[in-house]
Amino acid sequence: MPATRRALLGTGLIGAALAAPALAQGIERYPDPAIQVLDPSFGRYRLLLAAVERLWTGARWSEGPAWFGDQRCLIWSDIPNNRLLRWSEATGQVDTFRAPANNSNGNTRDRQGRLITCEHLTRRVTRTEPDGSITVIADRFDGKPLNSPNDVVVTSDGAIWFTDPPFGVLGFYEGERAEPELPTNIYRVDGRTGQVAVASGEINRPNGLAFSPDERKLYVVEAAALPRVIRVFDVDAGSGRLSNNRIFHQAKDGETPDGFRVDVDGNLWCGWGMGTEALDGVRILNRDGAPIGHIRLPERCANLAFGGRHRNRLFMPASKSLYALYVNTQGVAGG
Repeated sequence: MPATRRALLGTGLIGAALAAPALAQGIERYPDPAIQVLDPSFGRYRLLLAAVERLWTGARWSEGPAWFGDQRCLIWSDIPNNRLLRWSEATGQVDTFRAPANNSNGNTRDRQGRLITCEHLTRRVTRTEPDGSITVIADRFDGKPLNSPNDVVVTSDGAIWFTDPPFGVLGFYEGERAEPELPTNIYRVDGRTGQVAVASGEINRPNGLAFSPDERKLYVVEAAALPRVIRVFDVDAGSGRLSNNRIFHQAKDGETPDGFRVDVDGNLWCGWGMGTEALDGVRILNRDGAPIGHIRLPERCANLAFGGRHRNRLFMPASKSLYALYVNTQGVAGG
């Protein structure tokens, strides 16, 4: 039995579905007008015979999707409901992967296929082992508890990078109220030694993060900036050190970039919205930080993931629902 299958069985939470299969969004004709070309260069990424689909609804606030190709499923967080949900590509059903889930937020997979999770309630980053047990990757730094790990990505050298803003300790909706004891850092956990180090303390409330396809650039949302800013660092290939912090994209009033992923051409596909209905969805930025496309959704999208057999299906947890769209590109492996 594959290790990841044992991991799912080990949770004891392969259970009854929470809802009936896929709810179509109601597209009457192709091309889908929800897929907006802001620059002609985006035309190559749009499939004219693909439309946005609503796969499921019933969450309170959706976040942190991670695709499991060997299981043909997507796992994501419903933070206030304190659970991890799982959508099956084979059945179109959603069930509960883990509950309670410590108000989990960001999720990803490591290079061994294990689930890596940011937990608000316990203020830690964890790994789900093949037998279903939980290993704590990081919960403290310099003897002090982390704030509330938010988003996470694993690079090809096995290092785990995560952001640590205070959102989970600001109230009782997505965690429990507490006084932050550490700055809002970006951390790097060494893939060989497990040592936790501050990768950068320059970002005020860092949120979503992702690497360029060659892992030579790290993109991070600065959530404290109003409007928010996506910043970019250069990454030293040998040491993982960050340098040359600069603005990659300046959002406008009402625009709220959150989590994002990168495709093989280096474009950023960003969860977007919170201002007006016209902004809700996914904004696509090219390698120069210019907006080239937008996918309109009826809800604000906080984060996303590429999945499917060819990593060409974009999964978009958006507020209460899960949406998907086939696109003419692929997500970066491991992203």
